[in-house]
Amino acid sequence: MRRIFVFAFISVVAALIARADIIPTLSPGVPAPTSGGFTWNYATNVTVDQTVNPGDFFTIYDFGTIVANSNSQPAGWTFSTSLTGTNPSLVIPTDNPSIMNLTWTYTGTTPINGSAFLGNFAVVATTNQLRDSDFAAEATRNSGPNAGTKIDNVGRVSVPVPEMSALVPILSLCGAVALSGLPSLLRRRK
Repeated sequence: MRRIFVFAFISVVAALIARADIIPTLSPGVPAPTSGGFTWNYATNVTVDQTVNPGDFFTIYDFGTIVANSNSQPAGWTFSTSLTGTNPSLVIPTDNPSIMNLTWTYTGTTPINGSAFLGNFAVVATTNQLRDSDFAAEATRNSGPNAGTKIDNVGRVSVPVPEMSALVPILSLCGAVALSGLPSLLRRRK
């Protein structure tokens, strides 16, 4: 339990260092058992000098396998999944194209000025095993000389360890590459 708390604390500190505008944090630090899996609940905030406008979003990368239609989010937000993206234009998060990403996009009509709690965003996964991954967010700066411009940031967040089925394409590619060099290695030995 102490290790999970330390891991969650490090993830929060890393997110704050990245100065991400929308910050999802696994809450309360460990996925809760749910019928059919484990609920991964992310408490999400926007920082003090940011505003969330319609179209602004955050993506949690390489989340892995989720239970279909298990997402929940506050009113005014939509949910989508994809193997690549949704990426802000000015940052390059780490993204494995064979592992599912989660994106929540703000569709409300009233801007949300920071510092504000945006709500809890959740999804059910088939595992409760933690690992670290990237998140990226896009919001709008609401102060200073660049007020009104988009801010893109990347940070770290806890996600589930991908199931082996999600890694099969990667493992098969690694095996094929390794085996393709085997004949030339055997010829050299002769």
